[in-house]
Amino acid sequence: MTTIRVFMITCASLSSMVCLGQKKELNQAEAYLKSGKDFDKAEKLMTDLLKKPEHRSNKKIYLMWYRSVVAQYEAANEKLYLRQKCDTAQFFGLIQRMYHVAETLDSIDARPDKKGRVRPDYRKRHAEYLDHMRKNLYFGGTYHVRKADYDKGYGFFNTYLDAARQPLFKDYDYAVKDSLMPTVAYWATVCGYQLQRPDSLLHYSEIAMADTARREYVLQYICEAHRWQKNDSAYVASLNRGFDEFPEHLYFFPRLADWYTAHVMPDSVLQVANRGLKVNADNQLFLLAKSVAQLNLSDDEGCIATSERLIALNDTLPEAYFNIATVYLNQALAIEMENEPRKNHSRLVGIYRQARPYMEAYRKLAADDKRRWAPALYRIYLNLNMGKQFEEIDNVLKKMK
Repeated sequence: MTTIRVFMITCASLSSMVCLGQKKELNQAEAYLKSGKDFDKAEKLMTDLLKKPEHRSNKKIYLMWYRSVVAQYEAANEKLYLRQKCDTAQFFGLIQRMYHVAETLDSIDARPDKKGRVRPDYRKRHAEYLDHMRKNLYFGGTYHVRKADYDKGYGFFNTYLDAARQPLFKDYDYAVKDSLMPTVAYWATVCGYQLQRPDSLLHYSEIAMADTARREYVLQYICEAHRWQKNDSAYVASLNRGFDEFPEHLYFFPRLADWYTAHVMPDSVLQVANRGLKVNADNQLFLLAKSVAQLNLSDDEGCIATSERLIALNDTLPEAYFNIATVYLNQALAIEMENEPRKNHSRLVGIYRQARPYMEAYRKLAADDKRRWAPALYRIYLNLNMGKQFEEIDNVLKKMK
């Protein structure tokens, strides 16, 4: 019994000492605020107190911390009003800090009492004060973006956007009523993109999609985030989404076609190319992709027709000529594999004659791509018995070895 009494007295003494120390710091901070200076010292006293776990639920400490930051902000704001020198980054940082402290205080202040009642004492007053300066969080973010400090920029945009879900601001209904939210969310995705942090990029991307003027760029960033995450299904789905909305944008279709090609899915390339051609039947990129897909699907007639259409639109695209020549060369190879040279001689000569002008046109337009046209022309000139041309190509091939 005596031991228990001693223990209880010791605990009471320790609690009393903690309270006295805490009261001393609070009184000193109050004195700093009343003096009209050293507001930063008042803040440090409170942040030092909060380093101790036993103080982290104390509303008085958070309230004093909030008041000390407000005092610093108002002093800085007065300097700006008087056109005196003021640290811009520090000014914006004070606003962000006010938000963070007020939100933390509100979460403690809104805890139910013994009867289960929630009666926050400071919510209305703090929310009203902070709402008036909320746009400065956006300006703080753009300030850091201009300085290419995307991490700090993201922090400001995050504070701005996160306020929409904070109970402190529930009466303001920012998610519905704040028309600036999509713009801020766009800049948050930009920061996430620049930092190559897919989670940060994606966090507010759906809100950013409501910024119609920048929607196509947001979709690009979403695709890149999924690519970084190596999430193939989400990457392809996002590319398709972007392609559906912006079919002729130079980002979505080429990457979608490249992905399907890399995964040996020519039927999917053909499908997506046809989707694009429904939007613009003369789009050369869609026609070229369709031509390649038809070549890979052994649709000879389709490939030739699509490639000829492409040449009619633009006779300087080398791939269109190459695809037609390849169709004929593939047909010739199939006949040669029958191993009946006498029977098929005239047919083969006819096919090689058809291939020749297209492969020569390809050579002219893509002179540096010897690995493609040199072996093809070697076959053509050999089978057409064109000695002079054959010797020239033979020399080209020897130099390539």
